[in-house]
Amino acid sequence: MATAEEYLIEKLADRKQAGTYRSLKPENRLVDFCSNDYLGFARSQVLKDAIAKELTLHTGQNNGSTGSRLISGNLIYTEDLEQSIAAYHNAEKGLLFNSGYDANVGLFSSLPQKGDTIIHDELIHASIIDGARLSHANRYTFRHNDLESLEAKLKQAKGICYVVIESVYSMDGDSPPIVDILNLTERYGAYLIADEAHAVGLYPAGLISHLGLADKVFARVVTFGKALGCHGAIVLGSDALRNYLINFARSFIYTTAASFHQLAAIKMAYQLLAAAKQDIDQLKQVIGWFKEGTDVNAAQPLIASDSAIQCILLYSNGKAMELAALLQDKGLDVRAILSPTVAKGAERIRICLHSYNTYQEIDSLTCTINTFAHAK
Repeated sequence: MATAEEYLIEKLADRKQAGTYRSLKPENRLVDFCSNDYLGFARSQVLKDAIAKELTLHTGQNNGSTGSRLISGNLIYTEDLEQSIAAYHNAEKGLLFNSGYDANVGLFSSLPQKGDTIIHDELIHASIIDGARLSHANRYTFRHNDLESLEAKLKQAKGICYVVIESVYSMDGDSPPIVDILNLTERYGAYLIADEAHAVGLYPAGLISHLGLADKVFARVVTFGKALGCHGAIVLGSDALRNYLINFARSFIYTTAASFHQLAAIKMAYQLLAAAKQDIDQLKQVIGWFKEGTDVNAAQPLIASDSAIQCILLYSNGKAMELAALLQDKGLDVRAILSPTVAKGAERIRICLHSYNTYQEIDSLTCTINTFAHAK
C-alpha cells in the first residue's frame, strides 16, 4: 500500500506527463495581457493615495478586524459601505464576503435546499459549482448560452429553482442572452442569479444594471479583485436575502472579517470607478483595436466577445502552450488555459485587455498571433 507521500508524488507525476501540471510563478516585466486589472486600478497611484488618505481619517481603527462580524469584527463603516455599494448597483441590500470564492460558496451552499434545483451554464465559475455541491440540491447543467438546453432542464426542475449565469464569462469573455433567459425563468417560476465578476469595469455597475434588469434578478455577486483592483466581494439582493446569509452562509459566519484597510480600499475603488469614464472609454478603444487587428482562421478562431477577455481556441494543450510561449518570448504576458481548467478540446490562450495597454503593445500582440495563425 502506497504511503500518503508516495500518493502525492504519483499524482503530480501524472499531471506532468499529461502536460497539465500547475506551478506558481513570480511577477515578471512582461507587458500585462493576463491580469484582470481591466481599468488599471490595481496599479493606480491615485487609488493608493486615496486609500492612504482614508486611513489617516480613521487612525483609531485596528490593523485587524479581531474576529468574525458576528462577534467582534463588525463596524458601522462596514455596514455603511455595504449600503452604498448596494445603491451603486441598484440593489436593495448587500453583504460583504472576504472573496468571490467565499461569496459563491456561501450563497450556493446555503440558499438551495435538498429537493430544490440549481441549473447553471456549463461554463460557470468553479466556486459556484463547489457551493452547489455542498447544498445537496438537484443540480443540472445547460449548454453554454443555449436557451433550448436551459428550457429542457427547467422542465425537470423540482422545488425552488435557481438559474445561474455569469453576465460576462471568465473563460470565453462573452455574455448570455440575459433578457431571453429572464423570460424563461419567469415562465417557469425560477429565480435568476448572476455572477458579475468580469462585467463590472467595462459596465461600471455591471451588465445587469446596464440593461436595467436589477429588479428582475434574484441575486448578483460582484467581486472586487478584477476591475476594482482590490479584494473581496458582495452578494446583492433583498433585505431578506442579506439576513438569510448572515444566519446560514457558513463562509460568512465562520471566518474572520476583512481588515479596515481592505474595507477602505473597496470604498476608495468605488469612488474611483464612479469617475472612470475616460478609462472605460479607453478600454473600449483597446478592445476594438485588438479585434480589428487580429487575423486568425477557422482552425484557430477568436471566440466572439465584446469584453476585455479575448480568447483564441487552439484545441490542444500543446498548441496553446506553444503560442503562449511565443508571445512571452516577445515580451507579452499571455497565458495558456489548459484542460482540465477548460474542457478537453477547448484549450486556448486567454488575452486580457486593459485601459493601460498601448496601441504599440496591441500591434505587437496581434502581429505575433497573426504570424502564428498563418504559419505553414
